[in-house]
Amino acid sequence: MADGHADRTPIDGADLCVVGSGPAGSMLAHRLAEAGHEVVILEAGRRFEMDERLEQQEAHIRPGQGNIWEMGGERDAYTSSGDSYYPLNASRVKGVGGSTLHWQGMVMRLHERDFEMNSRHGVGTDWPLDYDDLRPYYAAAERELGVAGADDNPYAPPREEPYPMTAFPPSHSDSLFAEACETLELDMHSVPNARNSEGYDGRSPCVGYGTCKPVCPSGAKYTAEGHVDKAEAAGATVVDRVPVQRLEHDDAGESVTAAVYVTPDGTEHRQTADQFVVAAGGVETPRLLLLSESPQYPDGLANSSETLGRYFMDHLFAGMGGRLDRPTRQNHVGFNTSECHQFYDDTDPVNGLKLEFLNYAGPSPVIEALNGETWGDELLGQLQDSYGSHIAMGALVEQLPQEENYVTLDDSQTDDHGNPVPEVHWGVDDDTKAALERANEVQRAVLEELGVDIEWSVGPDTTGPAYHHMGTTRMGENPSESVVDADCRTHDLSNLWLVGSSVFPTGGAMNPTLTIAALSLRAADALDAVL
Repeated sequence: MADGHADRTPIDGADLCVVGSGPAGSMLAHRLAEAGHEVVILEAGRRFEMDERLEQQEAHIRPGQGNIWEMGGERDAYTSSGDSYYPLNASRVKGVGGSTLHWQGMVMRLHERDFEMNSRHGVGTDWPLDYDDLRPYYAAAERELGVAGADDNPYAPPREEPYPMTAFPPSHSDSLFAEACETLELDMHSVPNARNSEGYDGRSPCVGYGTCKPVCPSGAKYTAEGHVDKAEAAGATVVDRVPVQRLEHDDAGESVTAAVYVTPDGTEHRQTADQFVVAAGGVETPRLLLLSESPQYPDGLANSSETLGRYFMDHLFAGMGGRLDRPTRQNHVGFNTSECHQFYDDTDPVNGLKLEFLNYAGPSPVIEALNGETWGDELLGQLQDSYGSHIAMGALVEQLPQEENYVTLDDSQTDDHGNPVPEVHWGVDDDTKAALERANEVQRAVLEELGVDIEWSVGPDTTGPAYHHMGTTRMGENPSESVVDADCRTHDLSNLWLVGSSVFPTGGAMNPTLTIAALSLRAADALDAVL
């Protein structure tokens, strides 16, 4: 939908209004529409059609073509404060499908320890549910996403069934890493990926474009567009380009009555429903609740605990790489095929640590050629010198929840509708830096064993986020210390539910989307019981 002529008026008699069409909102909406409920999805961004993907890929690889997912400008303005700058718009997409439009697609289950960090290690807080509570929903989420994987990880939590598809084989550079890891007694294993190793759910198998992030032209990588389509087929209504401005509640402050949204022509509408779900991500979800302040909720809707927006977390990146005097064949694969969880459950430091063996170290020959300033034999020599000799490792490191990391409103700057923009106040603590240093130690040992001429490293003093927004509407049993319960229903309002990584009490070191999906499916069951 490229213009404002589509019907964007409210739906009468809606059972459920979902704000946000990423994996959390769309998967939940599909389940409840399929169960026969009248569902409306309100999405702030536009619908990107599949026939745009090749054009977007070309724009990505060509110099100076701009942002292919149209993020930025007044609509997406934000501020960053705290000790570390947070580049928010590098990590999100506003559009039908949400940030799965440009994600990398790796999907791992949290470990059992991640749900019990306070009980086991005396840090962070415990979840109000454990791994066994979420285990059947993890299996269902893997089926819904379409995950290719293998049960070869000796450190992973227990499984109940095989992955839907076979794992992608190890890459050429994985085989090089394997030599060094065997000597150092490090265990390599496959990476579960939400991309098709074979045809699945009507989508193509991976054909190796290699531009997985930010765009998969073949459709082999899962995006939440698939569940949006399924929800629509089941009778749901999806309304794009309608940013929700605020939620309204009844006089008693016990239930939400309407989601107020604006259409592209500036018209304001009120969507009523019996139940409301906000699935707008770890930044926009708390922002919407803060914008919905009222006399009953002067500090933001559903914020009687005063924890709304607090405990913002991300995963931190550690990396190291250089050159090897053997062909490494990088950039043939745009995603990781092997990793190592051997240090994940270590207690010193206690932060989770996941090692990655990268398949996209060094420059892509296509991108380098397009950006090159030479021609002919000179350009060929430049490409031959730069391509295929690079190799690198990465790591995700857990950041434990801290009250001083938070999302709030910046009243000094407004968006295109006059609302205060989100402010991300964020920093990296000493414990997380110690875990980053530990990751670098292991990476250096592997690369030196392999004989790599190390040229760069990203560690404690140069780290950056992995762009996994977590923790700003945390779940818990105690209403005075959390925003939602174990079913993702807010403690304060009986018909308001929040789904997504914002409800994570702790973040572990695993990519969060599979857990987002599992929690969404669990919340869908709870919602179905009350609708």
